[in-house]
Amino acid sequence: MRAGGRGRDVTAGWDVVSPGRPGRLPGVIMAGFDVLDLAAPVRLVPHPAVTVVVEFGAGQPIVADAAGRERRGSLVAGPGFGLGGALARGADVTCVQVRLSPVLARSILGVAAGDLSGIGVPLDDLWGADAARLRERLAAAASWPDRFALVEEALARRRRPGSYPDPEVAWAWRRLVAGRGLVRIDPLAAEVGWSRKRLWSRFAAQLGLPPKRAATLIRFDHAAYHLATGRDPARVAADAGYADQSHLHREVVSCTGVTPATLAEEPFLAVDDVAWPTLQRRRRGPGFPARQAI
Repeated sequence: MRAGGRGRDVTAGWDVVSPGRPGRLPGVIMAGFDVLDLAAPVRLVPHPAVTVVVEFGAGQPIVADAAGRERRGSLVAGPGFGLGGALARGADVTCVQVRLSPVLARSILGVAAGDLSGIGVPLDDLWGADAARLRERLAAAASWPDRFALVEEALARRRRPGSYPDPEVAWAWRRLVAGRGLVRIDPLAAEVGWSRKRLWSRFAAQLGLPPKRAATLIRFDHAAYHLATGRDPARVAADAGYADQSHLHREVVSCTGVTPATLAEEPFLAVDDVAWPTLQRRRRGPGFPARQAI
C-alpha cells in the first residue's frame, strides 16, 4: 500500500481524491472514493465527526457493525462511526464521504448528532427525494471537482441558520478538539458556568456522545493516526496523553476490536493523508512529526 501525495492516490485498488481547495463551509471536509472491489471487508476507524456517505456508482457500500447489523448505500452516522468494530465491503463503489463537525449536524442535516448513533441512518430518510437527485447529479458530473462542488452546494442549501447546539456545548466541543481530548470535564463545566451534570446531559443529547466519550474519541483519533506512521506505541501513548502503553492498547481494542499493531495497518488509515490533508496539522500537535509515506 502507498499513501501520500497531493490530492489523488491509488491505494490497494482505491482511487482516493481530495478537493484541491479549502471548502466554503467551515467545519466540513470531504473526499472522494472509487473502489473497484474490496477483496476482503475493510475495518472502519472511528473518528470525531459526523459521517455522510453519498454513493453514486454501480455498486453500494455495505457497512456491518460488531453486532452484525448492516446498512447499505448512502448513510449518515454520528461521531465515532464504527466504535467497537465495524467493517465495510462492496464492489464498484464510488462515493463522496463528508466529515462534518457535530456542532453543524442539526443545521445541515436536520437532526442532532445525538440522533445518529450506532450504524447510522439512510440519507434518504433525512433528505428524501433530494438524496436521489444528488446521486443522479453526481453520477452525471464530469469530474471530481464538479462532484465536490455539487455536494458542497447541497449542504449549503440545506443549512438552517440558528439550528445549532447551545453556545456552551459548541464551545466545550471546540475546547476538547483544540486540546486533543486532554481536557478534564469538571473544569470545562466550570468554565461555561454549568454543573457537570448539565454539561454532560446537554452535550450528549446535542452532539451524540457525552463529553468524556468525546474526549476519548478525539484522543484515539490522534493516536490511531500516529500509530499508522510506524511510531513506537509507547511514544504514541505518552504523547497522546495515555497513562502508559497498556492504557493505549486497551482503548484501541475498545474502539476498534483490534490491537494497535493491527490498527496501524488498516487501509483507511493508509489513505488518511490523501483523503483528509487538512487534518494533518491538527493531529500532529506538540511532539508529533509529519507523517511519512507508507
